[in-house]
Amino acid sequence: MTRRRDLPRRAYRGRVTSPARPAPGRRNATAAEHPEVVGRVLVVDDDPTVAEVVARYLLRDGHDVECVADGRQALRRARENPPDLVVLDLMLPGMDGLEVCRRLRETTAVPVVMLTALGAEADRLVGLSMGADDYVTKPFSPRELALRVRSVLRRARGAVVPTAHGRPLRDGDLELDPHAHSATLAGAPLTLTAREFDLLAFLLRHPGRAFTREELLDRVWGWSFGDSATVTVHVRRLREKLEPDPAAPRRLVTVWGVGYRYDPRPDGEERG
Repeated sequence: MTRRRDLPRRAYRGRVTSPARPAPGRRNATAAEHPEVVGRVLVVDDDPTVAEVVARYLLRDGHDVECVADGRQALRRARENPPDLVVLDLMLPGMDGLEVCRRLRETTAVPVVMLTALGAEADRLVGLSMGADDYVTKPFSPRELALRVRSVLRRARGAVVPTAHGRPLRDGDLELDPHAHSATLAGAPLTLTAREFDLLAFLLRHPGRAFTREELLDRVWGWSFGDSATVTVHVRRLREKLEPDPAAPRRLVTVWGVGYRYDPRPDGEERG
């Protein structure tokens, strides 16, 4: 029986070679029909079998895929050839996925989809708190992962959560530009992940209205079911970036027994 470590390294290191690519007609059709969900994906997993399967499904969707097997190599490749999205396993040799995600977040807002062990809720929550945009639990359906990648890419490029005529969203000293997918607070750039941006944009479009966590999962994440703790983590991260005192939020407030609400600032009031 061939052991996992005995598989050829070309299966998971470097660019996936041509045998893994689907027929050109299908790949080109997908890319042409859905340009907003096609991009360069960096897959980080030390299991060559998992990496190869993930790469094949992503290639079928029209993505360019590069696979690496450890965290340090992932950080180096992300610097040298910045990806549009990273699929990141938590359990990596040496530097684990959480540390890789944390270091990525120091320099980039690239979307990150984490792969976590089944039932490892604590790992999922820590991963989200480190800046991951989404997660998929193992064992997983490769097709589900491919759909999650498409969803995250679409959101990262502003193809979801539209605003009227694409106009900027403003509240006091906070401004979001959906077309540029950029945000500023008090005139300074505000670094947000794709999910953070979408969540904040959605709440800004519905000021004063309370939403349950399940409603936010459905409206922002596009999930009809899922772990509502995902919403809690993203709200906490937004508070840390928006609120002078995250423990006593004035914009992103908790509505006890319901969920969350965005309270607009009085005219002219700024942060502080």
